[in-house]
Amino acid sequence: MQSPSDRPRLPLFAPHAGGRSAMTCAFRCGNACSHPVPNTSENPYLGDLIAQAVSRRSLLRSGVVASLAVGATGAFAAPAAASETAAPASSAHRDRAPRGLDFEPVAPNRADQVTIPDGYDQQVVIRWGDPILKGAPEFDPEDQTPESQAAQFGYNNDYVALLEHPDSRRKKVLVANHEYTDEPLMFPAYDGAAPTRDQVEIAWAAHGLTVVTVDEDRRTGDLTPRVGDELNRRITATTPFVVTGPAAGSDLLKTSADPEGTTVLGTLNNCAGGTTPWGTILSGEENFNQYFANTASVTDPVAKARLARYGFSGAASGRRWEQYDERFDIAAEPNEPNRFGWIVELDPYDPDWAPRKRTALGRFKHEGAGPRLTRDGRVVVYMGDDERFDYLYKFVSDKKMKRGNSRRAREHNRTLLDEGTLYVAKFTGDSPAAEIDGTGALPADGKFDGSGEWIKLAKGGKSYVDGMTADEVYVFTRQAGDKVGATKMDRPEDVETSPKTGKLYVALTNNTARGTGSNAKADEANPRNANKHGQVLELVERHDDPTALTFGWSLLLVCGDPEDEGTYFGGFPKDQVSPISCPDNVAFDSYGNLWISTDGNALGANDGLFAVPLEGADRGQVKQFLTVPIGAETCGPVVQDKHVLVAAQHPGELDGASYENPLSEWPDGPGTLPRPAIVNVTRTGFGRIGC
Repeated sequence: MQSPSDRPRLPLFAPHAGGRSAMTCAFRCGNACSHPVPNTSENPYLGDLIAQAVSRRSLLRSGVVASLAVGATGAFAAPAAASETAAPASSAHRDRAPRGLDFEPVAPNRADQVTIPDGYDQQVVIRWGDPILKGAPEFDPEDQTPESQAAQFGYNNDYVALLEHPDSRRKKVLVANHEYTDEPLMFPAYDGAAPTRDQVEIAWAAHGLTVVTVDEDRRTGDLTPRVGDELNRRITATTPFVVTGPAAGSDLLKTSADPEGTTVLGTLNNCAGGTTPWGTILSGEENFNQYFANTASVTDPVAKARLARYGFSGAASGRRWEQYDERFDIAAEPNEPNRFGWIVELDPYDPDWAPRKRTALGRFKHEGAGPRLTRDGRVVVYMGDDERFDYLYKFVSDKKMKRGNSRRAREHNRTLLDEGTLYVAKFTGDSPAAEIDGTGALPADGKFDGSGEWIKLAKGGKSYVDGMTADEVYVFTRQAGDKVGATKMDRPEDVETSPKTGKLYVALTNNTARGTGSNAKADEANPRNANKHGQVLELVERHDDPTALTFGWSLLLVCGDPEDEGTYFGGFPKDQVSPISCPDNVAFDSYGNLWISTDGNALGANDGLFAVPLEGADRGQVKQFLTVPIGAETCGPVVQDKHVLVAAQHPGELDGASYENPLSEWPDGPGTLPRPAIVNVTRTGFGRIGC
């Protein structure tokens, strides 16, 4: 096995198509971007809406803007642009870093390592194959078995949560998703057309989630897994899940193995997630379509249209799982695909509680789920559908959360996501359509902003979508969004709420199909055609009321090369920011700063983790905190006062890579396979991050 250090390094900012390798596209999402756009609906885009309406500025002059913005649910204010909160160019605080962001930015690079600022230390907490359960063997790439993988840390870690331990302040509970597998990097002499049963079953065991207790070193901050701890758990592609909520038991979910439609084996392609206020973990099933075979055999036009809307196509699947389990064969089990694409809920503190698939939150390619509480104790969950031209959703529970950690409270709270109302977002810009020219140039008012509404889709057994039953709305949620005219967005991924201000932040990763062919053109929320760098949207619902049906919005960032005129950094001078491309996941520190991880950096450098203040003179000053190894994606992230954790996913996932020809040696050095891993970054001396 040739060491990567013996081969020529890729040049920094080497030209290449997009920010992902062909290998990533094949194994992560089944080449989604090379297939036709699934959303062929003719629902209006923002330019149409603007052309049909009187401009917001005209309404302001006539004094009637309040009637547009308030609606039936009360007033809201659009997020303030930097020019409305401060004057960055003349700020007297420019030489003083915002609280929590006092570090020297890391430069873009193509290094095969995790690069962090001076004054910080890093530690690999856990990597693919490390033992989790009692009796699990040490990882041996030449002696993998399904049984050993089911007791070891899974592959391609994505979402990460670091929770308090119920019994000890010296321990933490770490939870991670395992999104997908890279079989050519995992197995010697891998034949994609004819995988062995062992290889397939190892891949099943490498998917899912991990719960593991870790010890925290109070001197250094290092986190060390406790193998065999009573809370440790592996969830895989064969773990039984209970289906709950309004679609449980629907005819659309019944199979020959599950005639009741209430139990599903496994979870697939788990991407981002969220931690609920009652301490459970939410995990989003994303590119599940790629695991299923024989879509081409379906002849019924209704079934064909439903499958096409979710990106199902072709004959054999990419991994050929159908060769060993017919539930992955649509011809044999036409409803099995409907049993994936949900938000799943896991209680990391209760190993005996079977994980749930929550149908009340709708079925689509869930990036994750961002929960928050209303003032009266109900839970609101925001969700992005990670597909070109798909939608932003929210769910509002009927019941209120019970405080405390009693058994009765926990049992009650673990039912909150089964009853409530599901909504989809419709955005309207406030600038004339002619001012949104597709280049990213700001309109005359100096910002991309506007208003919007949440459109009701379903509540329990009641559908609010003409021509669709409630079951159909929940199982085919994308079509429901099409019918009500939701706004086509540029791959809405992670959605999180600031704990300081209550504002919502949406990572829109990219959409190179925008404005091409018959696809929707640029609009104010998605202001660039052929958008390869993405943007970050800021949304404000009626103050302190996340159940409101109206909102204001603006773009915080229009990402890319700061020297490109079509980029925007919250009004901050562009010569003082780090370049950022393809925002994916977002998190907040205790000071209210936004942290952004990237996926598929289209500027040619490695992906990374970035921080940006949201208020005051420094609003929009993007600073890069770290980069991940070559070929990897930055996932997670967790940002706490004394820990920053990222999941370095698919290191070395580059064209031409294989088990025999690894193109990364991270994290274990020369002569080893690249292994996805979670990295813990601490300040030297275990001080506060960014201080």
